[in-house]
Amino acid sequence: MNPVNYKHILRYHEKSKHHYDRYARSPGYMDWENQPNPFRTYEGAAVVSLPLLEADPSADYMDLYERKNNPLRPFNLTAIAGFLELSLGLSAWKAAGASRWSLRVNPSSGNLHPTEGYLVLPRTTETVGGVYHYNPLAHALEHRAAISDALEQEIRNHFGTDGFMVGLSSIFWRESWKYGERAFRYCNHDAGHALAALSISANLWGWKVTYLNMLSDEDIEKILGLDQTAYVGLENEHPELLCFVHAPASQEVPRSLSAGIISSFAGLSFRGRPNQLSREHVNWEIIYETADLSRKPATAEQSCDYQLRNWVAKNLSPFSAAEIIRKRRSATSFDSSAGITRNQFLSILDKTLARGNCCPFDAGLMDPSIHLLIFLHKVDGMTPGLYFFFRNDTDIGTIRQISRSDFMWTPEEEGFPLFLLKEGNYRKDAMMISCHQEIAGYSAFSLGMIAKFKDIIEGEPYRYRHLFWEAGMIGQVLYLEAEAHGVRGTGIGCFFDDPVHELMGFEDNRFQSLYHFTIGEPVEDSRLTTYPPYYHLKNP
Repeated sequence: MNPVNYKHILRYHEKSKHHYDRYARSPGYMDWENQPNPFRTYEGAAVVSLPLLEADPSADYMDLYERKNNPLRPFNLTAIAGFLELSLGLSAWKAAGASRWSLRVNPSSGNLHPTEGYLVLPRTTETVGGVYHYNPLAHALEHRAAISDALEQEIRNHFGTDGFMVGLSSIFWRESWKYGERAFRYCNHDAGHALAALSISANLWGWKVTYLNMLSDEDIEKILGLDQTAYVGLENEHPELLCFVHAPASQEVPRSLSAGIISSFAGLSFRGRPNQLSREHVNWEIIYETADLSRKPATAEQSCDYQLRNWVAKNLSPFSAAEIIRKRRSATSFDSSAGITRNQFLSILDKTLARGNCCPFDAGLMDPSIHLLIFLHKVDGMTPGLYFFFRNDTDIGTIRQISRSDFMWTPEEEGFPLFLLKEGNYRKDAMMISCHQEIAGYSAFSLGMIAKFKDIIEGEPYRYRHLFWEAGMIGQVLYLEAEAHGVRGTGIGCFFDDPVHELMGFEDNRFQSLYHFTIGEPVEDSRLTTYPPYYHLKNP
């Protein structure tokens, strides 16, 4: 433990909170002329164009999570291209008048997309082995470095099976351009969104994503070549995570790489010059200080023991898995008169529980550490009010002990960790706490993600990022669940932190709210025109 790191991370967390009388520091205006380019390219790197899917995988709704029905596909370029298309690729274009912007499969705060994706691929019949950057705009791989056959074989021997690696990095400037100091939180939400998107997409191809949790950030920088790249200004990429994509097996794969393999990557020659994203930059120094203090060191391997549990409400969806993934959008307005059924509500919550051998949480990020405080507005067959949903059993006693004494804690469903705290109309409370946004109160329900906080990051400060990743993973599941049930969701990063804690009765930082979310019947904006995701490649 480094107590200095913990104190400085805690300082960032407190300083980046929104309060009723003041918001966290931000630019205060939109410098549209300096808006960062949402697409990174490596100029001069060889480009491998990827095929678009001719047909989506024949997977149903529950196959998003379960593994038993998804056949194992070979690790060839066509399958890898499909994996990327349904995880980090574009999902649509929107246009209003002369303005046009893209949407992606993986959600992002403000649609700013700080997350970059990388692959470490073995040799295939179509490509040489190497480190590749994924360009979602062109749906192409940019070849940054070649790896030898010997290194490729060493990697395979290390894992004991075929597969490839996928990595994520973050460009903080893309978010801080709009959100200022709070942007570090949002970048880590987005890393979690992307990790869940990768895990779920891999499952449709019969693959499993395993987070390599022993690696340090320095190791990831070497493997992806981030430490060898000359970035412009504040446009550098910060390492987030590296995963191994492989066939599900009874035997776990290693969660690290050998020192020899990492050293071999450090000796590679990386090519390609990163494009400049903005003309000028504003340095929100506390973001980069906190990023440095929350860098992950090399650690011992950590395994997550997710229990096997039955689905409490295996509600069906008329949409296929790929349809649900492609349909994901962020709602901007809700019909307050519309709601959902009790079975739909329970089914949505149920998918956020970590289960063994089920996506996306079996990627192995960490033991479940986040719970859901729910503002229930309009769910047929349920009493409106304030509810709490536990995602692990270990925190139940502590949270009940430190919460308000007048909470009822009435179980809603036998064997399901959902409890009614107080009855009543909480629409105004939900809107007020979520920065006065109507979407939090006009929906069927909204929620705050309550994380076990102090005990986790005091001992391991880098886990501060992981908590936001876990919140992002939950958010991605909620997005997909909303679409599966014919409604829509929206992540809410703007909320008043401490009023959430006061609502629960928390008097210290043992638990903190990290992310909000809302689900309901969307009101579509008829002024917008929608275009297919890759129509620009056919009609440049």
